[in-house]
Amino acid sequence: MKREIPLFVTAAVGLFMILSFFVPHQVVSVPADFLQQCAIIVVAFGIVLGGANLLRVNLEAVARRESGWPYKLVLVAGLIVTVVIGLVEGRDFQATGTRSTWIYDQVYSSMTAAMFALLAFYIASAAFRAFRIRTVEAALLAVAAFLVMMGRVPLGGVLTAGLPAPFRVESVAQWIMDVPQNAANRAILIGAALGVMATGLRVILGIERSYLSGED
Repeated sequence: MKREIPLFVTAAVGLFMILSFFVPHQVVSVPADFLQQCAIIVVAFGIVLGGANLLRVNLEAVARRESGWPYKLVLVAGLIVTVVIGLVEGRDFQATGTRSTWIYDQVYSSMTAAMFALLAFYIASAAFRAFRIRTVEAALLAVAAFLVMMGRVPLGGVLTAGLPAPFRVESVAQWIMDVPQNAANRAILIGAALGVMATGLRVILGIERSYLSGED
């Protein structure tokens, strides 16, 4: 019964939520809204559980003086300070001029900017390896990337200023973004949506059981 009851609840709730998209009657919509609110509550408890687990794992690492323990100590201190300040400030912790807002703007945003600045070097290195022209597809990718990059900087506009408007590099770059790139992006999104639907059906039908204590 430890397996059958969760499978039955998952299948029943999943089918009911699918039904709520096609039956707009309040007999279905009201319980569906209640189930969605229950899911939000469960997610909130999951966030709290994740924070507690984060504290436990990192405090144990600090106590054992594992490799990189000073960074883990900073992480724990930052988590505790942020949570305490947020609880003290109450519901207005996101208001302008609060200490929580200062931490977000001056600490979190600065670290995020630094991380993305470092990430740019890794992207450049990966692009260098990806744009090695060895096949026709790689050549098309390299040419498209070059045109898009040139269309995003003032130098590209200066070099092609004498050409007709449709043949200027910024126009070509915009066409690449609107037509081939957009078509590929939509194909990826459609494929991802089909994958989500397939996974959802596997869970509802009881084929996918990895959420049951790691059971396949």
